[in-house]
Amino acid sequence: MTAEQWLNRIFTDKAPRRFGTGWISGVLAVLLGLLAVAAVLCLHFPQWLTLPELRSHYPLWLVRRVIDGAILLTMALAGLSMLLRRRKALGLAGLVLAGIALSLGAGGVAIGAAPESAIYLGLDWFVLGVLTMAALFVPLERAFALRPAQGPFRPGWLTDTTYFFMSHALAQVMSLLVLVPATRAGQALAIAPVQGVVRGLPLAAQFALVVLVADLAQYAVHRAFHAVPVLWRFHRVHHSVVRMDWLAGSRLHLIDVIVTRGLVLVPILALGFDTPAVYAYLGFVSVHAVFIHANFAPRSEWLERWIVMPRFHHWHHAIEQEARDTNFAVHLPMIDRWLGTAYLPGDRWPQGYGVDGMDVPEGYARQFFWPLRRC
Repeated sequence: MTAEQWLNRIFTDKAPRRFGTGWISGVLAVLLGLLAVAAVLCLHFPQWLTLPELRSHYPLWLVRRVIDGAILLTMALAGLSMLLRRRKALGLAGLVLAGIALSLGAGGVAIGAAPESAIYLGLDWFVLGVLTMAALFVPLERAFALRPAQGPFRPGWLTDTTYFFMSHALAQVMSLLVLVPATRAGQALAIAPVQGVVRGLPLAAQFALVVLVADLAQYAVHRAFHAVPVLWRFHRVHHSVVRMDWLAGSRLHLIDVIVTRGLVLVPILALGFDTPAVYAYLGFVSVHAVFIHANFAPRSEWLERWIVMPRFHHWHHAIEQEARDTNFAVHLPMIDRWLGTAYLPGDRWPQGYGVDGMDVPEGYARQFFWPLRRC
């Protein structure tokens, strides 16, 4: 029995999950309870569990109140779930998590003067990521779902949640393996006169240009991951997703992430864009990359010509043979039109996702080693 099957066995039943049944309040209680425990642990061990780049910018008075408020809300939601739902597992789990957070000191944990650690995790970055992305995309997927019957706990949700956790918690690893070599390569390739022209542009123009430069690099790397057999072995992990939603985009092998992010950053750093433009791009890509995988069906012919929408990228993941090796751009669909790889048939959506005949193991660890085994 997998961990996902075990969780489903404990927490799921055949009772309705609509509003007013205690399901939503119970799930929210468990989610908030987990995040509250994680946040309290960050207060206890900031030198090991938080990012130094973010640590000094937190308004601690507000963080403490948010933690305390989250614990109180967890208890209220858990109690509501227990009142409304016949099976009490979700409510009880929420109460237990709230109790753990309280026993650890809640928002009142005193932060001592501890020496900086050379090794740390980005647990705080994970908590912020879950709060923002889930709060944005889960309601959108429920209100405007492409496939309403799918739900947030579709098969593979725990695997993709693990990917989401690892991509945030391993921020230091990503910095060492991506940012450091990309910065050195960007400095080696930099041409001062070109950088002067770029930095002389207005910030809005720099942002538009950095999106174009990044997506041209992304297109080239992405296409290589499909065309080169050794690279495809790693990228097929991403294409093993058979149900698209906001979590699906997180399923990326570590090698895929390191190579893609590193090679996309090199031209950005070499051209010398101002820091605010780069940060604006990083904020944009962090949301847009989630958006294009979402179980969400917005339609706008005008927008679909200028920016990648979910339908465009869903066809990249489509099971249909005619859609194979198409729609490589992540932000700008005109790049695929320029290079003859665009595929967006009428008003249709794919019938399914994945690669026909590909048997992928479940779980983060198994998928990590899967590309390394002999085929």
